[in-house]
Amino acid sequence: MEPRERALLHARARLAVGAAFVLLPGLAGRMWIGSDAARRPVKVLARAFGARDLAIGLGVVIALDRGTPVRGWIEAGALSDAVDTAASLLAGGSIHPAIRWPAIAVGASSTAIGASLAPVFEHAEPIPGQTPEAAVTGHPPENQPELG
Repeated sequence: MEPRERALLHARARLAVGAAFVLLPGLAGRMWIGSDAARRPVKVLARAFGARDLAIGLGVVIALDRGTPVRGWIEAGALSDAVDTAASLLAGGSIHPAIRWPAIAVGASSTAIGASLAPVFEHAEPIPGQTPEAAVTGHPPENQPELG
């Protein structure tokens, strides 16, 4: 798989995670920290976490589409994933091991993916005729619905 395709796949996964945390903060939060995610203040933080991932994922997609620098977006994602991983490690026994260790593995894997992709993207070239929406959905522009 080409680096551009890997970056798009990683960005789409980030968009999906972000959307889950924004739209279903209790459910998505339980998958990361357990039953405490059902508390209203934790849901606020979960939504903020989701909005961050939506912004970073969309930033990667749009930068790739427009041929603008994407490395900073990928590095921002890797940094946020590294901090999430460290926070999960520092939480210790307050998160059940059955939830904590898979969350740490996902965070560490995403950090590694971002760290391996970032150096590849000093400069990106746009895909001719590609729109940011097409890059997110994977559908070519001719399959995009008309707006307006």
